[in-house]
Amino acid sequence: MSQSSNNESKQKASPTLPADQANRRYVVLGAGAIGCYVGGWLAHGGGRVTLLGRSSLAQAVSSELLLQSVDGQKGRLITQSASEDGTGSNAQTADASGGVKSIRISTDPKTLADADVILVAVKSGATGEAAEQILKFAPTGIPVLSLQNGLSASRTLKKNLPNHPVAAGMVTFNVVREGEPGHGLFRQSTSGPLTLEAMQEVASIAKQINDSGVQTDVKANIERVQWSKLLLNLNNAINALCGIPVRAMLSDRGYRRIISECMKEALSVYKKAGIKPVRLGKIIPSLAPAILALPDFLFFRVAATMINIDPNAMTSMAQDLMAGKLTEVDFLNGEIVSLAESVGARAPVNQGIQSLIHEAEQKNAGSPKLSPSELAKALGLSVH
Repeated sequence: MSQSSNNESKQKASPTLPADQANRRYVVLGAGAIGCYVGGWLAHGGGRVTLLGRSSLAQAVSSELLLQSVDGQKGRLITQSASEDGTGSNAQTADASGGVKSIRISTDPKTLADADVILVAVKSGATGEAAEQILKFAPTGIPVLSLQNGLSASRTLKKNLPNHPVAAGMVTFNVVREGEPGHGLFRQSTSGPLTLEAMQEVASIAKQINDSGVQTDVKANIERVQWSKLLLNLNNAINALCGIPVRAMLSDRGYRRIISECMKEALSVYKKAGIKPVRLGKIIPSLAPAILALPDFLFFRVAATMINIDPNAMTSMAQDLMAGKLTEVDFLNGEIVSLAESVGARAPVNQGIQSLIHEAEQKNAGSPKLSPSELAKALGLSVH
């Protein structure tokens, strides 16, 4: 059985949308793995969605876009060039089974002119360019939602887009891109919700995303959520440096203790800066360092109730490093270093991790595949 046929047979049913949601036009700016996953489920749920990305996106999903959630729900979308239907919205069509929808694909930023809502999913370092495109092409005043790592991206959007309501967002799960050329599969590999900043314009958007199949919640104090998620994301760089799946990394106490040291250092900086992390689902960030440092038999008991991790999942930073792309380390571990400097403190462990990633980027040879002892030695730590 083909991959697409298998997806059709297990396909998640699409809800019937209220008129205001059915007519709302979304453009996902920066359609990488997260953008395609969230935008894909929105379209699968009946939303009018255009994915705006590079030519590599158009090639990856030239025939269809496949979706799979962490709990096994599957979806399939027929892809359509933004120029094919000749309209300013994506033409939703169903096949004989009534299940297959379509989604528009574009590489032209002028597509932003058709948007009622923009979901920004570019890498944090490209946020300034994304804001320029929104200013140039998008209708003034439409909501802009950031689905990006770290804290600086949403701040940049808010600063550069004063005439748009800009909501910060935090994606607490990971998505990997798989599938054959033209049949891109976007698979959620870890559990967690999409959290959006509470704003008047966001409530119905969040409901539509949630109803389409992406668990979504809204928080009033989004910055505390962002700092909490940043703490958990400090494992991303270590995963990139070791070059093995996240589950395998977390199964090794040596790696866990290094992650724990990164988090303890960050929590110390947070305390000095007056930042109080909040609970993320079942995960209490302030307890994470102690849990990670537990002996294996205890860690596996505790962690099994905290997070569902695909055995092959790797972090986005690991994927970027292996693909020869610049990573977001400056917006993750680098954010801790900057915060420390702002309150007269230091963050040598996170700064060391940041430097090791930069070295790997410059060598452009993928992951250095450092063992726990090699990584600990490079950071001046003892993990035995």
